[in-house]
Amino acid sequence: MIKLIKPYISFDEVESDFKKIFDSGYFTKGVFVEKFRNEIASYTGAKYAYLTTSATTALSISLKAVGVGSGDEVIVSDFSFPATANVVEDLGAIPIFADVDFDTFNMLPESLASKISKKTKAVIFVDALGNPSGIHKISEICKEKGIPLIEDAACAIGSSEFGVKCGNIADITCFSFHPRKLLTTGEGGAITFNDSKMVDFFDVKLNHGSKFENNKFNFIDYGYNYRMSELQAAMGIVQIKKIDDIVALRNKMRKQFAKQLELYGFEIQKVSEGAIHNVQSLVFKVPKNIIRDKLIAYLKNIGIESTIGTYCLSGTSYYSKKYNAVQKNALYLQEQTITLPCYNDLDVLFVCDKIKEFS
Repeated sequence: MIKLIKPYISFDEVESDFKKIFDSGYFTKGVFVEKFRNEIASYTGAKYAYLTTSATTALSISLKAVGVGSGDEVIVSDFSFPATANVVEDLGAIPIFADVDFDTFNMLPESLASKISKKTKAVIFVDALGNPSGIHKISEICKEKGIPLIEDAACAIGSSEFGVKCGNIADITCFSFHPRKLLTTGEGGAITFNDSKMVDFFDVKLNHGSKFENNKFNFIDYGYNYRMSELQAAMGIVQIKKIDDIVALRNKMRKQFAKQLELYGFEIQKVSEGAIHNVQSLVFKVPKNIIRDKLIAYLKNIGIESTIGTYCLSGTSYYSKKYNAVQKNALYLQEQTITLPCYNDLDVLFVCDKIKEFS
């Protein structure tokens, strides 16, 4: 099977660090976690970084950090994995779905502007499939309105716009290190931000609500265990050094795929001027004469893994029934996009030839 992605890490790269961790007996809250935190902050340019168990927990705690609660409205990009809206729903808040650009797949500024109300407590911008195009424009709107911007950068480690890395643009940024990401720790995530006023909140909330005072832990609030382990952090440290090289390689492959498939009517996800897409996922809109799901099934039968782009959140069974606010562009993209394999030793021409045979 030709897989969608292969991890950019081998056991040999972490074996010695794993041995150090086992020998030390410290599997959490140790030197590797602290080092990886610092590496994330340094790489993104953010002042502060915290590690979490996933991007989902990162998003959830970040919403709490900006005061989102029951009855509040949070405007979310409508083309994303359901976790983006689920964390809003879980807090008793109301996800307001903003439609996305037909070409970049990212939140439309005009859709955002039309959804802002007196109840809007936050905005979640999603770097769709790793693409940061348009985030600065969204940030400008949020600043004008005094609304906190949370970036769901689950897919966007290594992406940037106008020379600024994802992680250093929004008020709070949340990353994922799931196995399908360019940097994986098995599961895991991170939060980055620049506002020193939020440090105490995350220090306490991410450590069961405790604060170390007078040589003892004092539980001053309720909190959570969203901590990453030492083993996971060791994996992350190895990979973050490679991210820029990985992004360059995947962009080279993106051009190769586009050159082949655009001749047959496939339209690649667009990247706006000034943006660098990490190509977390290589996604095309399929020609109108092709039934996307039949193409996915065909590729599977010949040993090539592919999948849909991602989901129209407002069109899922749960959210469409509850809110009846399906967004047109996001729904179209859910039905007409395909994610193709992309990794360093992939035979691009072979995959493209097979797609051409189906076309």
